[in-house]
Amino acid sequence: MKSSQIFIAAVASLAAGCAPSSHILIGTPRPAISPTDVTVYAAPPPQAQQIALLDAHSDSVFGPGGQKSIDKLIDRLKSQAAQLGANGIVLGDVSDRQTGAIGTGVGSSSYSGNSAVGVGVGGSLGIYKKSGKATAIYVPPKDSGGGGA
Repeated sequence: MKSSQIFIAAVASLAAGCAPSSHILIGTPRPAISPTDVTVYAAPPPQAQQIALLDAHSDSVFGPGGQKSIDKLIDRLKSQAAQLGANGIVLGDVSDRQTGAIGTGVGSSSYSGNSAVGVGVGGSLGIYKKSGKATAIYVPPKDSGGGGA
């Protein structure tokens, strides 16, 4: 029983160390905003100020996932950016990779006299991780100054 408790503790500590997101500050953070106020850009607009490099991931079982996994990944990147006061993210690399598998197998054999029969069956499911990187940016509001007519 002691070894099963050690195994459970090891799995729990590994799971705790696998954060779904992280960031590296490269600029000055601002007061937090709502993630719904964060805009996604393919390229930084003029006057954008870099705040942080972001990294997030989304796990899925059975396959790499589709648009739903990408949406979850972008939501995590937007949440990170919002916590730093960034009102935009510039998407970087998005990739898939298999990080593990869960498998099981069953076998049976029978023998009598001079003959033997064996049967086995097995299967496994992949665990995939969709990873994404982005740069959190702050885009100053456009001047609403009256240019005059």
